[in-house]
Amino acid sequence: MRRLEFWFDFASTYSYVAAMRIDDLCRDAGVALKWVPFLLGPIFQLQGWNDSPFNLNERRGAYMWRDLERLAAKYRLRWRRPTVFPRASTLAARVAASVADEVWCGDFVRAVYVANFGDDLDISDEQVVAGLLDGFGRDGSSIVKRSLEPERRGLLRANTERGIELGIFGAPNCVVGRELFWGEEALEDAIAWSQKEG
Repeated sequence: MRRLEFWFDFASTYSYVAAMRIDDLCRDAGVALKWVPFLLGPIFQLQGWNDSPFNLNERRGAYMWRDLERLAAKYRLRWRRPTVFPRASTLAARVAASVADEVWCGDFVRAVYVANFGDDLDISDEQVVAGLLDGFGRDGSSIVKRSLEPERRGLLRANTERGIELGIFGAPNCVVGRELFWGEEALEDAIAWSQKEG
């Protein structure tokens, strides 16, 4: 069975929708799922952007916000437009990178996304992130502290550097081998490719 890697940034609106769908889709299809957090900031800088393209392009941004309302309604997701966009995601992404091999990583990822895009919480706050972990029976403060240790801090940077090598330019992405599928709407195609290649 070919593994599907789901590449996401917690600040990414469309990654929210994809992250809330991908686990069930992969499970139903019998495809192994790997969560891969990374940071869009360095990738946007390579493209000459100092902000989200949705902020840089007013028309594109207006479309995205309305589209997210529709998608949240379609998939019955909690939705509240965040008061800060893009919200700093490094802390939550470092935690996700440090627990990526845990069976409950998906629970954490989804909890962070709901906090950011459903409840408008500051996911760069250690207490917020620790509280999310506590919410499904983990020792949140210890996990956050461990994710900030020097030997774990580099995991997120390594993911971002690998993303650049793979040609990632936005989020979300599914990667199957060296094959890249960009966008929330490409999830089913990526899973079908995984089944074909498995």
